[in-house]
Amino acid sequence: MISLIQRVQSARVDVDNETVGAIGPGLLALVAVQPEDDEPRTRRMLERLLGYRVFGDEQGRMNRSLTDTGGELLLVSQFTLAADTRSGMRPSFTSAASPEHGRRWFERLVQLARAAHPRVEIGRFGAHMKVHLVNDGPVTFWLEVP
Repeated sequence: MISLIQRVQSARVDVDNETVGAIGPGLLALVAVQPEDDEPRTRRMLERLLGYRVFGDEQGRMNRSLTDTGGELLLVSQFTLAADTRSGMRPSFTSAASPEHGRRWFERLVQLARAAHPRVEIGRFGAHMKVHLVNDGPVTFWLEVP
């Protein structure tokens, strides 16, 4: 499982000109499910999303997590993060999960996140989404659960 996380002041996802998920200060996580992803990997990704220290402490150092700050989390499925771009001029998606497998484990991630964190919003799996964000920093990290 791969997540590209961005610390944001705000973010929202629109589908067909309707906002389907929106947050204030917190993390936007673009999430790609891979074929080998399962329950342990999904749980580990959630641990990393909630515990990764990307928010400033009293000295301004990145030493606080989403859990520490009580920030919000916006989860957006994005299979293109799993693309193989090592050669040629067109990405290959053989390293991305099938739509069925991707939906299963993305929805499980959402379920676990909502059980563990008070404010979780989502995009719409499989939809053409427009993601709007105000990146805070900018602060962006690539998380991967091998």
